[in-house]
Amino acid sequence: MSEEPTVNASWLPQDRVEAGSTENASGSSLVPAVEPEPELWVNPWDIVLCTSGTLISCENAVVVLIIFHNPSLRAPMFLLIGSLALADLLAGIGLIVNFVFAYLLRSEATKLVTVGLIVASFSASVGSLLAITVDRYLSLYYALTYNSERTVTFTYVMLVLLWGAAICIGLLPVMGWNCLRDESTCSVIRPLTKNNAAVLSVSFLLMFALMLQLYIQICKIVMRHAHQIALQHHFLATSHYVTTRKGVSTLAIILGTFAACWMPFTLYSLIADYTYPSIYTYATLLPATYNSIINPVIYAFRNQEIQKALWLVCCGCIPSNLSQRARSPSDV
Repeated sequence: MSEEPTVNASWLPQDRVEAGSTENASGSSLVPAVEPEPELWVNPWDIVLCTSGTLISCENAVVVLIIFHNPSLRAPMFLLIGSLALADLLAGIGLIVNFVFAYLLRSEATKLVTVGLIVASFSASVGSLLAITVDRYLSLYYALTYNSERTVTFTYVMLVLLWGAAICIGLLPVMGWNCLRDESTCSVIRPLTKNNAAVLSVSFLLMFALMLQLYIQICKIVMRHAHQIALQHHFLATSHYVTTRKGVSTLAIILGTFAACWMPFTLYSLIADYTYPSIYTYATLLPATYNSIINPVIYAFRNQEIQKALWLVCCGCIPSNLSQRARSPSDV
């Protein structure tokens, strides 16, 4: 009796099922020898990842379209938010394409292309987050000279560097830095090698450390600015405390969300390899994809200018409370 074919995601290690196969083969001989209809078994984790990819794609496509079609959203901040949304959009498309190829068009070439796309997209997403952090720090530290041509040039340089690095990282598996010929060198994400995954993980930890340091400096600047504004306008100490606490809370949410989403998979990639059960890879990778779902909410939809553009597209009007809202030091 032939075994029923099972299909796993093409980019995760294949769990060993020899024991289960042997047990199935030793069934009772009294069962009529009828060939069963072949069934395509779909891993529920793959469905969840594909669903996350669909949500990521739809959500970030809205942000990309708003920024692309609105000429007023061309400041450095919006260029970086657009870069983040584009990277997350490509990551969502990569998750969808990987699901389709894993179950409909299985080949080594498609495996390399889809994994390369996902790695490049998530690398560009993390790089864009770092670039946004740098831009926020510069906008506060050099408040008087921030709105200048030099800032725009610096922003374009950052975008070229981060997307160039992301594309190079994504091309590594395609160019031969993979474990297809030597499975013993595979990481938790096949066909990435263990060394490749380690380099990506260490790079992420370094970028996270840099973001943490920058956000600490941003927090100090926000507190100082809030204190100065309170003195100039003779605000009460409680008002200064509430404004400062709101700014610190916002920064803590931004950094905490980023760490909670990416840290489990980063640390797991450092210590694990292809011999570990794939369920651990799914369980740590899924929260990382959630970061691309949360990014538009934190960086785009909270922005007043993007909110105005979204209201104009949806209903052709801008709420009065939104148009009259003033930016406070806590809006970081």
